[in-house]
Amino acid sequence: MNKSKLQRELLKAKFSLLKDIKTDQKQKLPQPLIQKSVKEDEEIIILPKVDRNVIVKKDIFDCIMDRSSKRVYTEESLSLEELSFLLWSTQGVKKVVGKVNFATFRTVPSGGARHPFETYLVINRVEGLKKGVYRYLPLEHKIVFLFDKNDMEEEVTEAVSGQKFIASSAVVFIWSCIPYRSEWRYDVAAHKTILQDSGHLCENLYLACEAIGCGTCAIGDYNQEIIDKFLMLDGEEEFVIYAAPVGKVKNE
Repeated sequence: MNKSKLQRELLKAKFSLLKDIKTDQKQKLPQPLIQKSVKEDEEIIILPKVDRNVIVKKDIFDCIMDRSSKRVYTEESLSLEELSFLLWSTQGVKKVVGKVNFATFRTVPSGGARHPFETYLVINRVEGLKKGVYRYLPLEHKIVFLFDKNDMEEEVTEAVSGQKFIASSAVVFIWSCIPYRSEWRYDVAAHKTILQDSGHLCENLYLACEAIGCGTCAIGDYNQEIIDKFLMLDGEEEFVIYAAPVGKVKNE
């Protein structure tokens, strides 16, 4: 019980403590980048403009009612337009505000508009894209190709504790978090907010998938060390916090 009690503290609000803490923002320290930079030699792909014509289920009531975790996918590929819509739905930037890109307003809420996540994509079947691992660039609505591996499906399956259905998906969304983006403003109160924010973006993925005839299943059971190593993350300043495969589903 003591172990559980300790972990429960992460779920409790600590904003009352901030009155006695001089956060990095209050100290006027530079805020972290709101998007990871891209290396000069990395390949960047421009995504199609987000288009509502990809939506096949237009009634929000139906999308909420029909939403469920789906683990069986067809062999059909996603179109680049559909991938564009899903990325915009989960982390799309609507507006940049403040001096020197201070904050972003997006399609999902985030405590203090900190948006501490990076979106990685394990692409299996998307029209116009080669298989491999990509990262979303929300400020430009582009993706950058990172790498490919021959045993990619096996590595991802191992990383999510052997949940084999993930290998049959068209694309796997993997979200990392960079905690300091939130800690810069909220210090010890940041971590509960980060957990809440991850739920916001994954629920948007569920509803967006439902709207375009796809399915997804949120995955919280993964091996932290393996999945961070797969994406070449340091596991401290950036690490995986959530994942969800996406694929076309049969009409029920």
